[in-house]
Amino acid sequence: MGLPAALTVIGEVRTGYASTEGTPIQAGLNRAERAVIEIAGPYREGLDGLAGFGYAWLLTWLDRPHEPGPPPLRLVPFLLRRQQRKVGVFATRSPRRVNPIGLSLIQILGVSGGQIEFAGVDLLDRTPVLDLKPYVARFDRPPGDGDPAGGWFDQVPMAERATPAGLGPGDPSEP
Repeated sequence: MGLPAALTVIGEVRTGYASTEGTPIQAGLNRAERAVIEIAGPYREGLDGLAGFGYAWLLTWLDRPHEPGPPPLRLVPFLLRRQQRKVGVFATRSPRRVNPIGLSLIQILGVSGGQIEFAGVDLLDRTPVLDLKPYVARFDRPPGDGDPAGGWFDQVPMAERATPAGLGPGDPSEP
């Protein structure tokens, strides 16, 4: 199996984070912090109309850290470090993946020129941007009144601005 085309980087995220260990683990746990997405010149026309949305899905390429070899299919995610419990990579939001595609739900604060100011920062500085898609509650929110099951995440306490460094000693299978 192969991809029909290569991926194109359309811009980069500008944040104050230089290491995975010091970066908040999820955008939803760092809703107040602001950052900027810089869209490359050839793709800026694609921002037309985005300012009318409150939120967007930000798809990124998690290009750091680089470790030799394929990522493990079972690993200890950041939130399970204290328990040292391994789960399958597809049951995590680990940045170390078969295809290291990041997905962040960001709040759009403004769109000007080729820049998007947003809140909900969980990425390293200069993370490559692959795509943006507007969040539309009618399409993106699961049906029903309650929240769907969140697997093992439902049993783990999550503090605002949690970082890997604050969650205990790491596991060699995850950065």
